[in-house]
Amino acid sequence: MQLTVARIGRAHGLRGEVALDLRTDDPQARLAVGTVLPTDPADRGPLTVARTRTQQGRWYVQFAEVADRTAAEDLRGVSLVVDVADDEGEDDAWYPHELAGLRAEHVDGRLLGEITGLEHLPAQDVLVLREPDGSRTLVPFVRAIVPVVDVPGGRVLIDPPGGLLASDAQNLVISEETAGE
Repeated sequence: MQLTVARIGRAHGLRGEVALDLRTDDPQARLAVGTVLPTDPADRGPLTVARTRTQQGRWYVQFAEVADRTAAEDLRGVSLVVDVADDEGEDDAWYPHELAGLRAEHVDGRLLGEITGLEHLPAQDVLVLREPDGSRTLVPFVRAIVPVVDVPGGRVLIDPPGGLLASDAQNLVISEETAGE
């Protein structure tokens, strides 16, 4: 299985350095100098990490195969990937392919829909929930809102604050209409 470690961002400077959008919790190990990383698309790599640095919390990398800014700009949007075994990983870490297709249930037992994916936003990751009416809702993937992820059981439990779900808005409209009668 291949997992994305980082996505290459904009070129930085004139000597081929690039900014990275990290997708790993362990960049020091995954991006160690000398590491050879396959790419997606595959024809853009593999790339060998020649130098890394951080500045204001942002990671910058220079690859041995990239000598100048023009070559660095051509890599923008390319993903750096690693091969991992299916059973490798942390107890409380899930990959997008494991989450897609899980049944989403409210903590009170109601069916909320199906998880269709995971998106990486600047502030945090969000689960993409398809509600029964087809509405798409982004659910912050934090323990306070998603207290249980049960991949073997095929479900996630969600404890959404009021107004998070699209169905909350529909229920509010119905309540207001019936309140006036």
